[in-house]
Amino acid sequence: MNELTDGTRYAGQPLEAIVVSAAKYVQAKAIFDNAAQNWNHTFYWHSMRPGGGGPPEGRIKSALDRDFGGERQVRNALAKAAVDRFGSGWIWLVARKDGRLEITSTGNAETPLVWGKVPLLAIDVWEHAYYLDYQNRRVDYVAAWLDKLIDWKFADENLRSVGRN
Repeated sequence: MNELTDGTRYAGQPLEAIVVSAAKYVQAKAIFDNAAQNWNHTFYWHSMRPGGGGPPEGRIKSALDRDFGGERQVRNALAKAAVDRFGSGWIWLVARKDGRLEITSTGNAETPLVWGKVPLLAIDVWEHAYYLDYQNRRVDYVAAWLDKLIDWKFADENLRSVGRN
């Protein structure tokens, strides 16, 4: 990506700004794909932590209760979206500008950043994320991710940024 952006208007810009800007231009597709996949993967790694899982707390818990009916319902909705995603991609828990939460799915390098939504968590459902440990058992990978890795504190931090942008 550094080579692609060298000498362009994207040089030296923050990654998130490159993603949002490059998404608007067909001629910047290679820059968008590289920048967005970099951003998506980095965000994915921050969406989990060793010893994760457990119940959400704080503002994220209140928002999950309001918009999904609770943690169990959002976990089921995330798992369903991950299993239903045909092929590779991403499952996102996002906040709209009005603060309401929703789950969305994207393929390839797509990201909710370009839609003006605030990502709270991401689940990588590209095969490289789970194939060595789970082969074709995406359901088991997603269950383990939700049970043992999800970082609700990270989601809560991201939710706190809604309305401040």
